[in-house]
Amino acid sequence: MLCAVVSQAMTLVSVFVYVYSLIIFLYVLSSWIPLPYNRTLNRVRRFLSDACDPYLRLFRRVLPSLGGIDLSPIVAVLVLYVGGRLVNEVLSQF
Repeated sequence: MLCAVVSQAMTLVSVFVYVYSLIIFLYVLSSWIPLPYNRTLNRVRRFLSDACDPYLRLFRRVLPSLGGIDLSPIVAVLVLYVGGRLVNEVLSQF
């Protein structure tokens, strides 16, 4: 019983890391590409901004500005991946 719960929790963590990394990637991609004004695209962009900005702001405060290059998404995805791996390692001990 406990093994099944731990396995599901590990899967949940892995899927969360994958989906949130994908959302960050889409957010970065949408900021590079100028999209025409469209209500649907505006809602998607607003969702991506609302989902990513609070997490990325943590890294933007710490990382120095390199002109127009924002390295916070790269560091954020790396930290997310390492955090997911650590959680899965802790869960695998059970």
